[in-house]
Amino acid sequence: MPAPQKTAKRTLLVASATLLTLSLTAPAFADGSTSPSPTTSPSTTSPSTTSSADPSSSADPSGTPSVTPPPNMSTVGGAQLGRPGTQANLGSGAPVLPKDLTARSWIVSDAESGDVLAAHNAHWRLPPASTLKMLFADTLLPRFPKTMTHKVALSDLAGVGAGSSMVGIKENETYSVHDLWLGVFLRSGNDAVHVLSAMNKGVDQTVKDMQEHAEDLQALDTHVVSPDGYDEKGQVSSAYDLSLFARSGLQKKDFREYCSTVTAKFPGETKKNKKGKKTRESFAIQNTNRLLAGDSDITPYQGIAGVKNGNTTNAGATFTGVAERGGKVLLVTVMNPEKDEHNEVYKEAAKLLDWGFQAADKVQPVGELVAPKGVEPSAQAGANASPDGAASGKPVTAASHAKLRTGGIGVALGIAGGVLVLLAAGIFLVNRRWPLPDLVRRRSGR
Repeated sequence: MPAPQKTAKRTLLVASATLLTLSLTAPAFADGSTSPSPTTSPSTTSPSTTSSADPSSSADPSGTPSVTPPPNMSTVGGAQLGRPGTQANLGSGAPVLPKDLTARSWIVSDAESGDVLAAHNAHWRLPPASTLKMLFADTLLPRFPKTMTHKVALSDLAGVGAGSSMVGIKENETYSVHDLWLGVFLRSGNDAVHVLSAMNKGVDQTVKDMQEHAEDLQALDTHVVSPDGYDEKGQVSSAYDLSLFARSGLQKKDFREYCSTVTAKFPGETKKNKKGKKTRESFAIQNTNRLLAGDSDITPYQGIAGVKNGNTTNAGATFTGVAERGGKVLLVTVMNPEKDEHNEVYKEAAKLLDWGFQAADKVQPVGELVAPKGVEPSAQAGANASPDGAASGKPVTAASHAKLRTGGIGVALGIAGGVLVLLAAGIFLVNRRWPLPDLVRRRSGR
């Protein structure tokens, strides 16, 4: 595939502000081959194009994924993406891929141009776990204003799977839509998903809406059964499709806000104090994305800005993340690492991001993240520019995607004690296919 155009004209106006310092050191990489060459393992068999999700191609009737990828997978985004094994076209001076990756499937792509830098079984249909909530959010976020409130009925929480991750929603309590989305993104709350689904005429309608939206995005590996990503027979997606969901969701201002929030306050249960007066206190919730919030054995990733993690019995650990460094915005999706180590999915994602930032201008793409149906695959800078990009809250459909052909306002945010700190703002004019407007970018100190 041809390399993306490198002639983007950018004008960046940066306001001075406090800068968060994180002590992160990127690992060094060995040089790759001296001439561009594709890397494929273990097979280079020509695939056939698959146009609809067939759960049986990658999972048994119980929903457990198969041990090996099918020989023929979807070729949406390019023929090379349909091949089993690792796909990479390393150019002169390109760093070699990390050798200790154990995920069944992964993909690294440029979030703005859509170029896929490298992939491993990109279209393997596997259980997605809570990363499917990215599709849920991309589908439903525009439908309810964040200030809207909803009193939870017991029926709203019906059908939440046993052992689900929960944010702690109580019946007969009232929550704002803003509260509910914080519960979805930070705590991966299946209870919050079911309440929002009830507001959307029920789980069945929401599943239908999600499936239709997936098809509009050309995410054809995805079959939705439950809106929260809970293990269900036949529910599958792929690293490729999850990247499409993230890329589409990041066009929405609210999506970017929620997926990048580290900590927040969530309304608790109404109780009577000693004087008999009703009170309702809040409790703190923290994002379970460890590349964003950190953990005992992992530090926040330099430049991270979201997106979503998941973990279930059938899916194992799954993760999609977006990060920015030096003007490059990369997406990574990692599904089900075989190595049984704490936070392994984040460690492998971080290694792939490190590789991607070093390799971005030194590799030939192995494919691309396709645009939604009915949208031209390329765009001209300056056409239909608007000051707020896709921040209006309207659905990102084929029509609205067509208006996102130029950049918007880039806002850099930092994290300090869970508080979002405004660092800088810039206005971009770019000549890229799908620039991300107003992307919440996290920069750490050098």
